Amino acid sequence: MHLSTVETVLEYEVKVPTHFCFNLEAAHCPTQQILSERLAVSSGVALRSFTDEVSGNRFFRFDAPTGPLVVDYKADVEVYAEHVDEHLAETPVGEVPDNIFPYLMATRYCESDLLASTAQQLFGREAPGIGRVRKIVQWIHDTIEYRPGSTSSTSTAHEVFTQRAGVCRDFAHLAITMCRALNIPARIVVGYVWFDEPPQDFHAMFEAWIGGRWVLFDATGMAPVDRLVRIGTGRDAKDVAFSTFFGSVEMTRMEVNVVEHDVRTTADSGEAVLQLAAVGVG
Repeated sequence: MHLSTVETVLEYEVKVPTHFCFNLEAAHCPTQQILSERLAVSSGVALRSFTDEVSGNRFFRFDAPTGPLVVDYKADVEVYAEHVDEHLAETPVGEVPDNIFPYLMATRYCESDLLASTAQQLFGREAPGIGRVRKIVQWIHDTIEYRPGSTSSTSTAHEVFTQRAGVCRDFAHLAITMCRALNIPARIVVGYVWFDEPPQDFHAMFEAWIGGRWVLFDATGMAPVDRLVRIGTGRDAKDVAFSTFFGSVEMTRMEVNVVEHDVRTTADSGEAVLQLAAVGVG
């Protein structure tokens, strides 16, 4: 079990009255527990909160008047590591549950139809199962350069495969695409995690449906998957955008901070002892 304190501060200059929708809050899911959280938004706005019934992602919306806008979210979250059996098998398409089936389909950023033959050439001879997904992760890590600024918000998996460079969401999109091309359901996961490549930012990983369960992977190799504080889950990045707005705005500040804590249990009393880990913040 790991305990993290996460915080996002966003500042905008709103040029015309604008409607905002944010997906910043830690998700309610079996792998984590929110111990405390606080959301502060500039005064004068009325928040509406909701949870997507399919993904479980939490959103809040509001209308913002012109002028400066500040959004500040902070939470303490326990994350629980899940044991992963290295013998997990792939599920035949005909046995994929109905609610998982959509994650086999090509989407805007994950064109598994365009890369189907490539996926077969690269991984078609690998033994089906979790080992094949790990081969995909290793190939992406070895072949695609992590290069900030090399892609944009509209870059797709096919484009990243061609140019051989991208950032964490591109790595996730390419892994998802390769999995789907091999009939393995896969989806994107974004959240907070500390890693030693400043500045701190939201981080994208992916999950593959193996052995009748979702298993989390990080194709960048930058962060441990058992420490990700999950925010959003979706078919691709368009489902997990941290901010969506309908109007004219300029972002003037974005700061994401993650502090990991060392949680130890004393042998005699079972009492939890909390110490601040020497990992710092971005």
